[in-house]
Amino acid sequence: MAKHADRFEMIYVQKVTLGSSIEIWVDKETGVNYIYRRDGYSGGLTVMLDAEGKPVVSKADSAGKE
Repeated sequence: MAKHADRFEMIYVQKVTLGSSIEIWVDKETGVNYIYRRDGYSGGLTVMLDAEGKPVVSKADSAGKE
């Protein structure tokens, strides 16, 4: 089986309450940012959008350095 690098990297986490957090993940291949909301045993993931409704994209060399 071929080895692969981790494609996604968590660059931010904010604890909201016990068992609940908000995380920002970056796709290291495309630079697209995703926001993940965890609450107990459930959660949701969506693309982060800027003020114009376009996906937030990090530069390849800055992913994970925020």
